[in-house]
Amino acid sequence: MMKKYLLIVLNIFLFAHAQGQAKKDPGTDYTENVSTIDQTINSLYKVISGEKGAKRDWTLFKFLFHPDAKLITSGKDDDYKFQVRYMKPDDYIKSSGKWMTDTGFIENEIHRTVDAYGNMAHVFSTYESFYSKTDEKPFMRGINSIQLLNDGKRWWIINVFWDNETYRNPIPRSYLPNENRG
Repeated sequence: MMKKYLLIVLNIFLFAHAQGQAKKDPGTDYTENVSTIDQTINSLYKVISGEKGAKRDWTLFKFLFHPDAKLITSGKDDDYKFQVRYMKPDDYIKSSGKWMTDTGFIENEIHRTVDAYGNMAHVFSTYESFYSKTDEKPFMRGINSIQLLNDGKRWWIINVFWDNETYRNPIPRSYLPNENRG
């Protein structure tokens, strides 16, 4: 009787294991995308960027972020009142995903400064945004302030807080590529 019971349990285990393996898509192993600060930041830019009609890998996008992470934007509303908007990665996808695909959105990092201590890092990443790779001039520039955490296994994005450049708020030369510094 015990052998029969063990055989049933073993079969259930093997079936469950096979089902779990079948559900795993080998293309969704994103561990290489978060093993260093550089790979994490580069993956962030790559995953949000694409020509008009190009689908984004939102699974990878969400994988980059800690479960409690926030994306934070600030600026003035239509009444010129300063506001801050806090989003979870899913909120960002809902608010920007369709627009990015319908319009085309390419965001390129043009300068980066990194400060790290222990298991935390802060990255100031200057960006330029284009509708297409063929555009000669960006339609927007700004700085992403990105906070990261290393839990001993990988890097997690904790927050991305960004501000777009305006004529009243130009990007300081120290956050531009060397050829644009005075």
